[in-house]
Amino acid sequence: MMTLSPARDGGRPRLLVVRNDKLGDFMLAWPALACLKAADPAPHVSVLVPAYTAPLARQCPWIDEVLLDPGEDAGREAQRELLSTLREGRFDALLTLFSTPRIGWLGWRAGIPLRLAPATKWAQLFYNRRVTQRRSRSEKPEYVYNMELAEALLDALGLAVPPRPGPPYWPLPADTRDAERARIVDELGLSAAAPWVFLHPGSGGSAVNLTLDQYATLVRGVEARLDAAGAVPPRWVLTAGPGEEAAADRLRDGLADASITAHRLPARRGIDDFALSLSAADLFIAGSTGPLHIAGALDRPTAGFYPSRRSATPLRWQTCNAQAHRLAFCPPQGAGERDMSSIDLEAAAHRIAERLLPLTTRETTP
Repeated sequence: MMTLSPARDGGRPRLLVVRNDKLGDFMLAWPALACLKAADPAPHVSVLVPAYTAPLARQCPWIDEVLLDPGEDAGREAQRELLSTLREGRFDALLTLFSTPRIGWLGWRAGIPLRLAPATKWAQLFYNRRVTQRRSRSEKPEYVYNMELAEALLDALGLAVPPRPGPPYWPLPADTRDAERARIVDELGLSAAAPWVFLHPGSGGSAVNLTLDQYATLVRGVEARLDAAGAVPPRWVLTAGPGEEAAADRLRDGLADASITAHRLPARRGIDDFALSLSAADLFIAGSTGPLHIAGALDRPTAGFYPSRRSATPLRWQTCNAQAHRLAFCPPQGAGERDMSSIDLEAAAHRIAERLLPLTTRETTP
């Protein structure tokens, strides 16, 4: 157990949390950050993130300070500047949610007295607290593994571990969703009388995802089931990351050929502005990508499509929204682990339509 220094930050421990890789991984760190801030006394929490996710980190209510990581490929001068920043931060503890030798070495060189990380890879040699998790077995959601590390850090600091906070892990002011919906009404002319389904067909270059043809089949299936139930068809909004706009437009055009209208969400000022727009969705559909996990942190209903390989199961990369807000689909047993074509899209369309049905009734003419 570590003795805290009351001279630092009014007796509040100063923590540095590192999750400096992809967007989805960072969003699944928010439950751990919420856990840290729920301690008494609430620590001062700094995060080390890449420039890409920094705008979202600045939106996170559980973060007090955002530090930029120049990355593995940055030159010596940038690495020296980062080391100087860490030393100046006078942190009591370092929590690395995904350990790498460079970050472990920097934490050790910066003189951070308590350094905790998963007990994996040789990078653990730089840490004096290690937690064995065996994440590759995919026995728990990633965000739960992260919360366990946060709780281990609090325990090592001699702080009582608080009850685990629940979703939403990105709580927004009450009027934010209404404002985002009003903004989209102005931009796209969507009717509020039907559910809004956001669909993100891109993969960000990392996640295995459905093809555009599969997404078109899914949309047609949802529409057919809602029509058979006498329900108003949803309003489809296609979202796209940088470089994914053309694919979203191809999907929109393909749906138009099937007499289904879809709109592409207009470009946003940045990733944080884009993320806030997702709060307007009644349902968000995507592969296991960063945008899916943003929607999960906002506690929006989600439908995720996952491969079945052991390290990327629906359980391991589960969204962190409430259980009642989650749908997940993956290839059946016996199919290839990346064979997304084996997913039963008819069954998926049926379950998605069931989720949407309570949100809408058939429009009638007086």
